[in-house]
Amino acid sequence: MSRPLRRGTRCRAAGILLGVGVLALSTVGGPALQTAGASSHREAPLVAADPAVDNTDVYAFVSPDEPDTVTIVANWFGLQEPNGGPNFYPWATDANYDINIDNDGNGKPDITYRVTFATEDRRGGSTFLYNNGPVTGLNDENLLFRQNYTVSVSHGANDWRPIAHGQAAPSFTGPASMPDYGQLRTQATANLPGGGSVYVGAAEDPFFLDLRVFDLLYGGDLSEVGTDTLAGYNVNTVVLQVPKRDLALRTDPARNPVIGVWSDTERRSMQLSPGAAAAVGEFVQVSRLGNPLVNEVVVPVALKDAFNGLSPSKDATIPEVVQRVTDPELPKLIEALYKVPAPASPRNDLVEIFLTGIAKKAPTLDGSAPPIQADLNSQILNADAQAATFQPSEMLRLNMSVPVTAEPNRLGVIGGDLQGFPNGRRLSDDVVDIALQAMVGAAQTGKPVDALAAGDAVDVNDVSFSDSFPYVALPSPGKTTVQAKETNATTNVAVMVPQEADGGTSSVLLVAAGVGVGAVVAGGGWLLIRRRARRASVSTPPPSS
Repeated sequence: MSRPLRRGTRCRAAGILLGVGVLALSTVGGPALQTAGASSHREAPLVAADPAVDNTDVYAFVSPDEPDTVTIVANWFGLQEPNGGPNFYPWATDANYDINIDNDGNGKPDITYRVTFATEDRRGGSTFLYNNGPVTGLNDENLLFRQNYTVSVSHGANDWRPIAHGQAAPSFTGPASMPDYGQLRTQATANLPGGGSVYVGAAEDPFFLDLRVFDLLYGGDLSEVGTDTLAGYNVNTVVLQVPKRDLALRTDPARNPVIGVWSDTERRSMQLSPGAAAAVGEFVQVSRLGNPLVNEVVVPVALKDAFNGLSPSKDATIPEVVQRVTDPELPKLIEALYKVPAPASPRNDLVEIFLTGIAKKAPTLDGSAPPIQADLNSQILNADAQAATFQPSEMLRLNMSVPVTAEPNRLGVIGGDLQGFPNGRRLSDDVVDIALQAMVGAAQTGKPVDALAAGDAVDVNDVSFSDSFPYVALPSPGKTTVQAKETNATTNVAVMVPQEADGGTSSVLLVAAGVGVGAVVAGGGWLLIRRRARRASVSTPPPSS
């Protein structure tokens, strides 16, 4: 196994370069979107028109400060800004928001945590405001729109049992309205019976990437990189922390450490009349998410809505989906644009990661031996799982027995950190850079491709995550605020650069007007400008106005 890399470095040594396939299937290519989005933001035609029930991302990791527990973060309703009033971003009251666990590998949920909502709207006919003054607590009379949540659990038999109740933290409407959102978040957190916690409310979107991937893979020459497209946007989130024993097959995480995780949303049909809408009929699954970005760029357009309604147990029965895994489009596009040869098909390495998890004896679709000979995160590794009932299916798989990494590597497994993606997904895992390498064959060869080593040049989230539950960052003040701060922080930056001269070294003052320090600092080291003293002196451009 390779030694974990320090933050900010690029991978040059290979561990088990395995997991990147799932994401590689999906992160960096596909049809253009009408608006910017990430992971499963607006990934299918129908759910794009119903953002309140649109799953955006799922994260699952052993809790760093509570290693006997697992934390699952499930997000919905992406691309939120505090200036999006007056109705903001409510949870749907006619929907079931589900977090599913498969611990025996049959592609069906063995445990499901369901969150449902009821609304208390105090606005009536007297105001258009969401709040009519600063909100200092969830019971503050100034908070006019409130939503209460119930968490229920089922163990695969529709045996729903309520286990927690609370009031959701509201949409973040700005620092004047909500001067201490941390207090609201604390009040929106509830304890679970038998240990664990749940938080329901808003958070800064933890996914970080440059989404200009859709403009011919970063402009066709990696010129369009370095901008965190999701900086300044928020999401609705459910953060669930539960003991490992509650998730493991037969409640025995020592014998059965691997789980599969995905979220979904069920919604009833809406019957519309002038000025009103009523939910009618049965609940229907309308959105689904396991590994990031799968539906956007793996599933063809004609199947996107159907995929959102599928159970994972049906994935391997859809030939069109399987074919996009065994012969993916993205490597061919990378080859055409960047002249990096596409690995030969069929891509059985991607099949293993996408549908079965990583194990030396993982079942394959064509009966061949699994190409990635490592035991990591397939439910087939669980001692009490039955091989005969195992079903290839797409989900985020986590081996709960892998110890928490003291210094996490953003490249996860590809950086030698077995606790990172695709062994679950931590908030700090840089899934885009991992995916780029996988699609050009790093998982097969064990050698990262230098031509794509820079990735999207967005290596960390724009704001820091918390070290304790619920880990996600507090809601952002908004895209425009973030952009204004970036502009102010990157204007007229003065940098002293060494200049080699005969008989000694002097310094030249460079003024980078209107650009960030990153324009002068390259690759983590100082950009050295060497000129002999006998040459013309370096002129310093005046700052732009």
